[in-house]
Amino acid sequence: MLTRFIARASAPKPPLLLASSLVFNIGFYAVVPFLAIFLRDDLLLSGWAIGLVLGLRTFSQQGMFLLGGALSDRYGARLIILLGCVVRIAGFLLLGLSDTLAPVILGACLTGVGGALFSPSIEALLAQAGTQSEKSGKRSRAEWFALSAVCAELGAVLGPLLGSLLSRYGFQPVALAGSGLFLIALLVLFFTLPASPKRAAELKIVPWWETFRQPRFVAFIIAYSAYLFSYNQLYLALPVELRRSGGSEQDLGPLFVLASVLVIVLQMPLARFARRTGAARILPAGFGLLSAAFVAVALFAWTIPPQGWLRLLPSLLLITLLTVGQMLIVPVGMDLIPRFAGQHNLGAHYGALSSMGGIAVLVGNFLLGGLLDNALTPSPAAVIPWLALAAVPFLSALAMWRICRRLPPPAI
Repeated sequence: MLTRFIARASAPKPPLLLASSLVFNIGFYAVVPFLAIFLRDDLLLSGWAIGLVLGLRTFSQQGMFLLGGALSDRYGARLIILLGCVVRIAGFLLLGLSDTLAPVILGACLTGVGGALFSPSIEALLAQAGTQSEKSGKRSRAEWFALSAVCAELGAVLGPLLGSLLSRYGFQPVALAGSGLFLIALLVLFFTLPASPKRAAELKIVPWWETFRQPRFVAFIIAYSAYLFSYNQLYLALPVELRRSGGSEQDLGPLFVLASVLVIVLQMPLARFARRTGAARILPAGFGLLSAAFVAVALFAWTIPPQGWLRLLPSLLLITLLTVGQMLIVPVGMDLIPRFAGQHNLGAHYGALSSMGGIAVLVGNFLLGGLLDNALTPSPAAVIPWLALAAVPFLSALAMWRICRRLPPPAI
């Protein structure tokens, strides 16, 4: 009775949802970045096998977002968030207790499935809470999504630091610590998340299908997926540029710290600026910045890198432009989803957005990733991969300019 009373006492509070995003990212980034080292050093896997395991983990999360959103709409966000925590706990436990490949693969995939369950639900609840906040004249929905991005970025900074402190004891204690962190989050959310409203009997089992009956929404998520593909190049293309310029893996750390600092410092001011400017201008501009990031590297790709810190200038431009573009795109893009959904089946719409991004990363990396071999050494051929990467967000910028000219009215 006490649990039911606490859960029903109030609507979801945005600070609770922001804290959840922070803790979830701390737990995730404390474990997953160290998985490749465990696979190489402890399980003695070859590079292609490590890539396969990590690829399965990523696809099991992004590819399942659509299902996670549909389940959230069908059974309620609270239940699916709690279920996602349980699944991720199970995945981390398998990683922490296994020393053979099969259970490690299963554990890695379960960590992805867990995220696919709770992430769309958290986003849907934040959209609802942000709508109520905006109606009451307080912080806007887009600003709440911007704050969520800041919290997620803080988690992405604190998580690896926690993992580094524990990594001296080996990967498996790190994974067990991650499962413990999610267990604490599960208990807290069990007592604090509000109960989901009862669903109408006629609600379909697969409401996500409705999201594909809106041509403008389908066009939007296809164009938006170029954001995740572009930002994913920090993990695929940035190391290639560092090798061309004579850098090393040790340079990745400071570059990612730069990205996190930019988000923490600039996300809220840029979100307010984006809200005043409007989606019809901000989204094309944001995708234009993503395209410019790759063009900036292309300008240097054929040259012999200079000595000293200037050799990192293309990498600095890449990560800065990608991060600023992301900060403009994400809050505005997330804020538009309720306008397409009309406040119905929000989880399915957010799930469709994330799933399309996962597909774009998988297909885009497969089609264009091989071109990056030409960018490992300075040559005229090294320019081609970067221009190909730049073309993807550039096309999305053109598409967003057309899509956003006739947006549905705000659903507030």
